[in-house]
Amino acid sequence: MSSYRAIEALLAEHTPLPPPAERSRLRNHLGITPTRLAQAIGVDTTTLHAWEEDLAEPETPVRAAYAYFLAQAHTLGTYRAQAIAESHPTAPAETTDTAQETLPQHAPCVLCGKPATQHVAGYPQHLTAGECAEAGATPQPSQHARPATTPGRDIPQPRRSGPRPSAAVQDPVSEAVAAALAAHDGDQRKAITALTQRAIPDAMLLFNASRVGGRYDVVHHPALPPMLRKPGPRQPDLIWEARLNWQRPTVPEQTDPVAALDINGAYLSALKTHLPLGQLQPTSTHPHDRRRAGIHLITPPAWEHDAYLPNPLGDRQEPGPVWITEPTLRLLLRLAGPKYALCDPPAIHESYTSGCTENLLEKFRTTLRDARTRALAEHDTLTLDYVKVLYAKFVSTMGESTHNRELRRPDWMHMIHSQAFANLWSKAYKAHTEGLTLVRVCGTDELHLQGDWRRVFPEGRDLSQVKLKETYELAALYPQVQAAPHTACNDPYVEKRRYEYAGGRYVGCRTCGGDLCTSCRTAHLRPSETPYEYNDDNVCNACRQDGPQY
Repeated sequence: MSSYRAIEALLAEHTPLPPPAERSRLRNHLGITPTRLAQAIGVDTTTLHAWEEDLAEPETPVRAAYAYFLAQAHTLGTYRAQAIAESHPTAPAETTDTAQETLPQHAPCVLCGKPATQHVAGYPQHLTAGECAEAGATPQPSQHARPATTPGRDIPQPRRSGPRPSAAVQDPVSEAVAAALAAHDGDQRKAITALTQRAIPDAMLLFNASRVGGRYDVVHHPALPPMLRKPGPRQPDLIWEARLNWQRPTVPEQTDPVAALDINGAYLSALKTHLPLGQLQPTSTHPHDRRRAGIHLITPPAWEHDAYLPNPLGDRQEPGPVWITEPTLRLLLRLAGPKYALCDPPAIHESYTSGCTENLLEKFRTTLRDARTRALAEHDTLTLDYVKVLYAKFVSTMGESTHNRELRRPDWMHMIHSQAFANLWSKAYKAHTEGLTLVRVCGTDELHLQGDWRRVFPEGRDLSQVKLKETYELAALYPQVQAAPHTACNDPYVEKRRYEYAGGRYVGCRTCGGDLCTSCRTAHLRPSETPYEYNDDNVCNACRQDGPQY
């Protein structure tokens, strides 16, 4: 018996497998996720995706298990198809092979898609081309709002080529929030903790649902060029994302207070960017092909406007070539064009690109955007926090992360980061051209300005608006500037708003930038006059009954 088992094992090692596309189809037809199948076989999800995308072939001993699954999946799929055919029997052969018959109600013609009354060869259709042409001008009767189809036959429908609305993807955000609240008896703190723990699989489910019916196939686990692999656990990435960290080198001439603005949903807006679909391949660098996206090795151009504008490449000080992403390159090429003429075009030495689209994550983005908009209108802080966790973890774990094994696209992660920084630079340039004074531009969403910024940027919490974090004097950034003495302000127009993050300050008076004392309702407090530990008190010294006097 041992010899027979050895022969069976030998044959199993050389069992031919179906094509990679068929492997994925068989698994999806049964509704089995890659994670569950990978666990059953004994491999990780990355290996399974490589088998299904023709990047690798299974080897002994897991090949036999994988071949057994595919054979059983094919058998089960055939059994299901037969069961469906038996439950929906087709018409007898003598009436469907070549015979013609009149349908009791209209059905779409398989040739032109217009209503037809004849049934030919098992399909509803017109008998002549002239009838198809005449049916084009004939409206469909209103009593047949839902045309009947032949049992057991799939009538092909024309595919809609226009863009689908965001409602095409159901709203899983509200469902997840409602389920979490129900599971924790309405406790929002426990609900957001549970939602945060499941944010990565929830984000991937939303991403996969948004790709249903998409025009392009996406490679989830492509082979990576060497520069996209992280050198080490404590070493920086080789890709430069152009993160901004700029402060005006000289003291501004104006002495007005500085307004620190916060850009709403920076990474959520950055999801609309040109992303490569497949594996990055070496590409010709001249000229730059805007139909492709990837990473590029360039020599940065000289930047001569640092006195009043940040360098679009960020605060990089090292000389020589640097690997940048598609959003940064497109920004540099745009600034080198005749409209801006701010720098020379960058010298591109090497490129790795693939075919791209700007709408790859559009359904994913619009679903989260709509959920965020509804949460703002309903003052739903739990949904707001959940939406932020969804897109933040989706972006941060799509690289070489052990927390998300379903998607490994570090090129996407770097590009989304770079797009957020490019968007921030564009807002800084808009502020400069509108006459505002740039004082500082840093991080992904901070813009510090002098001047009437409300005439340039609408204030609010929508993605197209900005929030005021705080106002401060120039002396906070430039020690050589002496703070002007604070004079009493009697401006009655005070807006009471609170910066929502932990440790935030109250901001109010548009004239002096001070806070209104919540006790006497007359004194205006500057942020520098309120110690950090008393931010939430927001009372003046005269009204403070205990503690030291400031």
